Amino acid sequence: MKLRLGMIGGGQGSFIGGVHRIAASLDGLYELVAGAFSSNPDTSRATGQELNLAPDRVYGSYQEMLEQEAKRPEAERIQVVSIVTPNHVHFAPAKMALEHGFDVILDKPMTFSLAEAKELRTVVETTGRRLCLTHTYTGYPMLKEAKQLVAAGALGTIRKVYIEYPQGWLSTYEEGGANKQAAWRTDPTRSGAAGAMGDIGTHAFNLLEYVSDLEVTQLCADINVVVPGRQLDDDGAVLLKMNNGASGVLVATQVAAGEENNLRLRLYGEKGGLDWQQADNNTLLVKWLDKPTEIRRTGAGYLSAAALHNSRIPAGHPEGYLEAFANLYRNFALILMADLGGPAAPPEAADYPGVEDGVRGMAFIESVIASGKSEQKWTEFTV
Repeated sequence: MKLRLGMIGGGQGSFIGGVHRIAASLDGLYELVAGAFSSNPDTSRATGQELNLAPDRVYGSYQEMLEQEAKRPEAERIQVVSIVTPNHVHFAPAKMALEHGFDVILDKPMTFSLAEAKELRTVVETTGRRLCLTHTYTGYPMLKEAKQLVAAGALGTIRKVYIEYPQGWLSTYEEGGANKQAAWRTDPTRSGAAGAMGDIGTHAFNLLEYVSDLEVTQLCADINVVVPGRQLDDDGAVLLKMNNGASGVLVATQVAAGEENNLRLRLYGEKGGLDWQQADNNTLLVKWLDKPTEIRRTGAGYLSAAALHNSRIPAGHPEGYLEAFANLYRNFALILMADLGGPAAPPEAADYPGVEDGVRGMAFIESVIASGKSEQKWTEFTV
């Protein structure tokens, strides 16, 4: 059994659309059968042709796709919609897809604003459909292991949290040329209220709350526009206060020249700490107060069921970003297939980001920007 997938966005020149298609295909649980790949009908048709889709399943707009697919026989129509558009085209197609009876896989951040995020949460609740938000990094096996260690109390009460996401690709004014990604990610009419904090800061925020199982209650942000002429933040740091009394720091920058995507998370409790970074994502360092540091590796038999469920190959064979992305697609598929009367999904499959993560992500963006503009600085985190 394969779930029939339709895609909105991801046309020619898209980076993330190709990633989503690889992730969806990796485990053989989805079949891409339809798409509205661009707001330009010609581009959508050309993309559909490249992907060998039937011409009558390639649409000129997402509205047309959702309306026409809903009219098809139940055994033929799409079942899941993957939305891989810029931020300002997340809410409307997601809402329409849910209301037409389709489950949704949605790129982050979930919406353009917190108000839209809250409304989308209501739509999910009202329709009873499911939504998966692609916070990719939660799919890494060793971050599943980290989460299990924290949940088991192995580190004791968490006291200090650090997360940093440095990039360097926007160190110069890239949006002034042909760089399509730079153009929309730095445009407030398409990206939203935040630049770097929305693009990668939300990833860092989500990962921190996911692994620590804590929630941010207050924050104090320093937000910067470093490159002259840029309209949105490209650099920032945030002091955090968590709901258990722990404090933390979040750094997100896209002007760290020479940096690629070395997202790094460190947590420290009473008994020990954790250290993970994407540059060596198959390794988790577990640091103890009174004994040597442990090096835990992806695929090893001593790992938790959650980590092993999200690993595909034996230890020593690297797994990376695409596999982590595919874990979200696979876990979501296993839950949807169980909904359709298929085999019961393992409990580990229910661990994927959803609509509540999306609401908190938008609350983070708006709280950070408010704090960055405020003279008072410390801002209550409200959802």
